[in-house]
Amino acid sequence: MRDSATAPIDVSAIAFIDLQAQRARIGARMDAAIGRVLNHGGFIMGPEVAEVERKLAAHCGAKHVITCSSGTTAIAMALMAKDVGRGDAVFVPSFTFTATAEAPAILGATPVFVDVLPDTFNLDPASLERAVAVAKQTGLRPACVIPVDLFGQPVDFDAVRAVTDRHGLWILDDAAQSYGARYKGKALGTCADITATSFYPSKPLGCYGDGGALFTGDDELAKRLRQVRVHGQNHDRNENARVGLTGRFDSIQAAVLLEKLAIFDAECTERDTVAARYAAGLKDVVTTPFVRPDCTSVWAQYTIKSPRRDRIAATLQAQGIPSAIHYLKPIHTQPPYRGFPVASGGLPVTERLAQEVISLPIHPYLTVEAQERIIAAVRAGVA
Repeated sequence: MRDSATAPIDVSAIAFIDLQAQRARIGARMDAAIGRVLNHGGFIMGPEVAEVERKLAAHCGAKHVITCSSGTTAIAMALMAKDVGRGDAVFVPSFTFTATAEAPAILGATPVFVDVLPDTFNLDPASLERAVAVAKQTGLRPACVIPVDLFGQPVDFDAVRAVTDRHGLWILDDAAQSYGARYKGKALGTCADITATSFYPSKPLGCYGDGGALFTGDDELAKRLRQVRVHGQNHDRNENARVGLTGRFDSIQAAVLLEKLAIFDAECTERDTVAARYAAGLKDVVTTPFVRPDCTSVWAQYTIKSPRRDRIAATLQAQGIPSAIHYLKPIHTQPPYRGFPVASGGLPVTERLAQEVISLPIHPYLTVEAQERIIAAVRAGVA
């Protein structure tokens, strides 16, 4: 049920991600939640922050949830809490957003780039094994792996853990695109040593600014993460237990997140419906996303693959339909990262995907009529 009446949405205009349609659903509740923060004035780490941490923990089953200022900050905080730094190798996929490699590089660690699988686009355990060998050969200490649950689907944790257990690595799951998904029945937030996520507005669960969170079942790690979040402070601002940063979550964003969390599961179901309709309409002309039978996806992106990608993009643009390419330039090919190691054998799948993938509009409010337009345009681009 919608909480507030709004003017009819223009069905001829297709949004890549439609936050305004979502606002039509919960706008009155959202305004009231933000108003409560304005009234009590606790703008940083106010009561809404503790409340959203409790509700996130209940939602995914994690023992500890520590909110923070962004998904990138979350990754950096996790590495800092584990004392990762100079001389340490951190294994990351190149086929993802830059933040995954950026955080270890900022801390002086060495990102080592790993290839991905051609079906799920998630980290390839065999390439990870080769990357660990490269790191050891170059004198680096293998520290951790940051698999990315790309486009909303979890990585194969069991296969990744088989490699990490052999080499004594810990797992920092980058769930920036995938919070709400499940791996073999387990909710993300409970599948790795530490899980990091983002609440950037375009994420399936997003606020109205930057935000993020960390999830762990380890009491000592949770304590360290909370210290890192506020300048490394221990019991009060006059005592610092470790080097930290300004990673606090603000109360207005927490209030926004609370209202969005209340409808999040329903929105995930609606995203599934949209994805299924895309698959039915496109599977014979392009490679549609593959979701492992033991996983669910929250469909942060609906990313198809075709050797005629550029023609599809041009056809969509000509018809006023937005699209995006995730990711046109893999991280290891970009100037700041070209000097870092890559797994032996290179990253051929990553480089091929960069030439073939294109993401279509997907959100819970995408109408059947809009999808039919998009499907027809993609089919025309292929033809």
